[in-house]
Amino acid sequence: MDTVAHDGRTTAFRRTSGAGESVGDATILYVHGSGATHRAWAHQYGPDGPRHPAAAVDLSGHGDSVDVDTDPGPETLTAYVADVTAVARETNADVFVGNSLGGAVVLQAVLDGVVSPSALVLAGTGARLTVHEHLRELLAQDFGRAVDFLHGDDRLFHDAGAETVERSKAEMRNVGQRITRRDFLTCHAFDVRDRLDRIGVPTLAVCGEYDQLTPPEYHEYLADNVWNGQFETVPDAAHLAMVERPDEFDEAVADFLDSVEVV
Repeated sequence: MDTVAHDGRTTAFRRTSGAGESVGDATILYVHGSGATHRAWAHQYGPDGPRHPAAAVDLSGHGDSVDVDTDPGPETLTAYVADVTAVARETNADVFVGNSLGGAVVLQAVLDGVVSPSALVLAGTGARLTVHEHLRELLAQDFGRAVDFLHGDDRLFHDAGAETVERSKAEMRNVGQRITRRDFLTCHAFDVRDRLDRIGVPTLAVCGEYDQLTPPEYHEYLADNVWNGQFETVPDAAHLAMVERPDEFDEAVADFLDSVEVV
């Protein structure tokens, strides 16, 4: 893992040159969702990913990154934006791919004007990310049940193998209750529906066909309300389409980047 120092802390990230097609000297930067780490993007930043070079960040408190003392909501989102901004500058990132909470971080970073990518991929996310009250209660009171709930039918996964599901559960448990709950509460406070028209770069909104956490209509809304949006679904997948159907996800991203001539 590499690290970059900023704002009194260090943020960890995985950087690879890969063996895939290059986008000049620019890097694709992947940003994970709630209760996850850079490992959610292992297929994408690996040699079979859609473009290289690539990097995947651990947001503050996740994986190998130093934590921040922030309240859930805008304060935490600002800290995560700073993480992404620091890694983007360190890696010369020019395309940003965010899943769920990571999509919110990427959108906020662009709207704040702290990054200026050539393209965005918003995966399993939305302009508003309301979290159901039942899940918020479980995250506060019974973390084990919350993890099981999130791994129920057509939430994080549609039909993933047992090993994939267990690996995802273990990752969320390692991140822990406090940070995972902070992530979801930060999502719950997120709403940029009235600012989407300020997103002035080509954007792909892509989700799993069966995603119940951020369903296809969230992504259609994104594609319809940014300046230059496209909408795609990944068949036979739910919220973590990049994990469950990585080849299909990567193909959608590669086709999008080809279509907007990101070089």
